[in-house]
Amino acid sequence: MESLCIKDSGKYGRGVYATRDIKAGKCIEVSPVIVSPQTEWKYLKKTILSEYYFTWGENYEHKAIALGYGSLFNHSYTPNATFIYKPDILSIAFFAIADIKEDKEITINYNWDHEDTSPLWFDVID
Repeated sequence: MESLCIKDSGKYGRGVYATRDIKAGKCIEVSPVIVSPQTEWKYLKKTILSEYYFTWGENYEHKAIALGYGSLFNHSYTPNATFIYKPDILSIAFFAIADIKEDKEITINYNWDHEDTSPLWFDVID
């Protein structure tokens, strides 16, 4: 049974939602990534993909677009999920850091550390 779906979040457009309860600590999604080397990013940043990337690489010099649900998780300063880079398999794994109830939006902190409240490039609606 699929445990995720896409719905309108009412805040940021589309968001990822749980279709069943998810316990804290459980893996929600492992998203393969397409890595864009630093030399190519100047072209991609002119596209809508510039709104959906993760930093990537040993020194975070590259960008990566997560496939699956990975690039569709919305931001929150009080997220219920976090992510871990898996460079050996070119993917990002998303994990619940709190129990997530069915029909609840799954959010991550775009600052990577789920407790980091540094400002982002857009106004945060939390």
